[in-house]
Amino acid sequence: MESYATLFWGILFGAIGGGYLVYGRKNRQGVALLSGILLCIVPYFVSGVVTLVIVGVALMALPFVVRY
Repeated sequence: MESYATLFWGILFGAIGGGYLVYGRKNRQGVALLSGILLCIVPYFVSGVVTLVIVGVALMALPFVVRY
């Protein structure tokens, strides 16, 4: 049953990452662009549900924490 949760969270973070990717590229926001790329890639390499959620939430918060 854990594989369904991993699949769900991976798809969710990938979709959010796609949005960050488009936003970062359009508005020339490097942190949002990098966060979007990482959100699209990370679900391929992280297998645990809890780890995936922690890393995904941290990457989603990154553009709001790091501003320049």
